[in-house]
Formats: sequence, C-alpha cells, structure tokens
Amino acid sequence: MLQKTEIKNCLACDKPLKGRADKKFCDDYCRNSYNNQLKSISNNNIRNINNTLGKNRRILETLLPETEETAKANKEKLQRLGFNFKYITHTYITKTGKTYLYCYEYGYLPLDNDWFLIVKRKEE
Repeated sequence: MLQKTEIKNCLACDKPLKGRADKKFCDDYCRNSYNNQLKSISNNNIRNINNTLGKNRRILETLLPETEETAKANKEKLQRLGFNFKYITHTYITKTGKTYLYCYEYGYLPLDNDWFLIVKRKEE
C-alpha cells in the first residue's frame, strides 16, 4: 500500500524539500536567513537603544574634563548635543537619597532649574 506524502517547502525560499520528514530548510543558508529575519526586528530595537546609550555616554564624557571629578551642564545644552534622557544603564541612590542616573560609567544628578551634575564612577 502506497502512502501519499505531503510535499513540504523550505520556510525561507519556499522550494520543495527532499530528505527527512521533519526537514524545514533546504540548507544552512536558508536556515540562517530565516532565523536572522525572525530576530532582526528585536535586534534592531536593541541596536538602536545601545547606540543611544553610547551616544549619551560620549556626550557626558565630553562635558566632564579628565582633570575634574564633576562638571555641570544644563538641560538645553545636553539636548542640543543630542542627549536622550529616556535611556540609562542604571541608577545609584546615595545614603542621603540622591539618585544618580548612569550611562555606563558616566552619570548625572538632576539639580535645580534644569541643571545636572556630571560625574564619572571611580574604578574599583
């Protein structure tokens, strides 16, 4: 008795598949292409956020002279340089309750009248 076999197609290129019954792709290229495409949307989002965090870090770095432990900048200047306040890597709350927001090792503390104190975390 002959059993009719259903022809399956490659999930990436839609060509008919030959071989094992559970095969999903023609070859490694199609498998990689398919999986990369599935991940591309979330990878783009992650890449964009990482780029923004890197830019924020570079801005803070340029505003804090190497010879100084702190510097001040106002919100307008940070925004003009392209700083995005939406993204930070972490926060640090002092014993007195002040919250520093960080982009990697560079941080800032919101002060009065849209001013910010810029700091660099000390190496431990």
